[in-house]
Amino acid sequence: MNNESYQKYYVPDQSPWPIVGAVALFFIAMGAGLFVMDMDKEQSGWGGYMLLLGIAILFFMLYGWFKNVVDESMSGLYSAQMDRSFKQGMSWFIVSEIMFFAALFGALFYARMIAIPWLGGASNNEMTGAILWPDFSAVWPLLTTPGGTETQAMGWGLPAINTTILVISSITLHFAHTGLEQNKRKQLTTMLLVTLILGVIFLGLQGYEYVHAYRDLGLRLDSGIYGNTFFILTGFHGIHVALGAIILFFVFLRVLKGHFTPEKHFAFQAGAWYWHFVDVVWLIVFFVVYVL
Repeated sequence: MNNESYQKYYVPDQSPWPIVGAVALFFIAMGAGLFVMDMDKEQSGWGGYMLLLGIAILFFMLYGWFKNVVDESMSGLYSAQMDRSFKQGMSWFIVSEIMFFAALFGALFYARMIAIPWLGGASNNEMTGAILWPDFSAVWPLLTTPGGTETQAMGWGLPAINTTILVISSITLHFAHTGLEQNKRKQLTTMLLVTLILGVIFLGLQGYEYVHAYRDLGLRLDSGIYGNTFFILTGFHGIHVALGAIILFFVFLRVLKGHFTPEKHFAFQAGAWYWHFVDVVWLIVFFVVYVL
């Protein structure tokens, strides 16, 4: 290998941020679980405080880790080989996220297409269904639990508005990317800011939808398989939208500082990939959860 084709591969120093991130996720998981339990018991506890602490630690970790990576990039430590490694890593990360949501959609498919018909007497199973749940009706969504608790189905009016918002945000992000590639900084900044605002609006409307579900429809996590699948699918997607918005927010700060060029802007590209991914996932969620 001659000297012209040889490129040094930068190996970063040991970092504390993975451990800090693990601690943050621990507090978030424990806090969220305890917070939900406190809500069900209609009492206050430590769950909310643990959740807020975990989120604060997570933001601290993201800021510190992103700052290290940005400093390394701006110092010229990353070669073309590093850029290829980053792209491969982000690609495989998105593939893993696809598998994650595929598992959730698979659980919904199993409940609707296999478990419910089985309880309803499909495949010569009338006796078993009658014993397990005598008053069961094999329709979706299941609005009555075996314990007799009744709920209401979530309509698709507000989610349709959210779908429109998220689709528009992908379009504005595309124009921001086009502005970066054409070195149109004003277009880049404006369209990226609009994308962030639309993402925040999406999360705000989803929060309003959850409040409406709990207070007005009686739709909760303990509302049987329908409540479980509704909150798991929409909730995990909301978490991914929030993460995508955080990534784009840091990208926006870098844009304001004059970072990125038409030739070198992988951080922006990675954030755009992720945002378009969560947009596509939401279209599937909207179709299978709200419409079908």
